[in-house]
Amino acid sequence: MSWQDIRIETDRLLLRPPCREDFDAWAANMANLESARFIGGVQPRAAAWRGFLTMVGSWEIQGFGMFSVIEKSSSEWIGRMGPWQPEGWPGTEVGWGLAQHAWGKGYALEGASACMDWAIDQLGWTDIIHCIDPANVPSQKVAERLGSRLRGPGKLPPPFEDAPVELWGQTRDEWRRRRA
Repeated sequence: MSWQDIRIETDRLLLRPPCREDFDAWAANMANLESARFIGGVQPRAAAWRGFLTMVGSWEIQGFGMFSVIEKSSSEWIGRMGPWQPEGWPGTEVGWGLAQHAWGKGYALEGASACMDWAIDQLGWTDIIHCIDPANVPSQKVAERLGSRLRGPGKLPPPFEDAPVELWGQTRDEWRRRRA
């Protein structure tokens, strides 16, 4: 199976690798001050394109990357989430970033749970982190609901080395015990 064929389905979401048709919604998300605040900040369309291609490149080179999140009921792209580990990253991360209109519906918890299962079962990850800005209380609550705990301050690689980040996480065994 090619990486382009990977699909994860939850009750309300379809998670799949990004495709060209996702870019307009991706760019709109990165142009929204609130949605982009904790995922690199607002970006003009050209910069969003480069970030989008980085995600597709991650799939091609590493065999994984963040999934496009599609709301099943509307077939709408509502965000990105999943495994992420660029060069110099502080660990094997499952992250999430949803469009503002998708907040508060439980999609982050639902999708991140499925992504953690996939990262453990398909990628063999034994530890999962979430890099969260200390001011991002909603993401901290998602991490807590996933069973992750605050491990302390972290450091991202350039050009994000000055961005404040806390590492939340848990081991594969902790996740499996929680899911049992």
